[in-house]
Amino acid sequence: MPTVPVVSLMFSALIALATLGLGAGCHTGKSPELRVLGVQQETRHEVVFVQVTNPAKHPMRLTKLAYTFASAGETLSQGEVALAREVPAGAAVVVEIPLEAPSEQAMTMSGKLTTELNQIVQIFSISAQISPDNSTK
Repeated sequence: MPTVPVVSLMFSALIALATLGLGAGCHTGKSPELRVLGVQQETRHEVVFVQVTNPAKHPMRLTKLAYTFASAGETLSQGEVALAREVPAGAAVVVEIPLEAPSEQAMTMSGKLTTELNQIVQIFSISAQISPDNSTK
């Protein structure tokens, strides 16, 4: 990665996860936990660092995250990140999500996290509140 001036912004996050089991057979176990760790400003866009925790007793493969960032009822940025991450049982990984149009106001990140657990594809609805109150520049 080229050297560029970087401003790190840390946000507190309140997490609300709703599980939506899709595909063959519904999964009644716990959904993956998602927590925003921070935002990093780069020359073209900011990057939101999201921690995804696997609460299952088996490894989980993350395959895709479709996301929307919104603030004050307006969509700021949306997209999809292809993932190829294996998350061991009880472990966590950090996923980087580009944010094309940052906001100085509180934001909501929502979307669908696609995973594979025991060869069963599952899609989880995710949502996280991002508050700029605790940001550092």
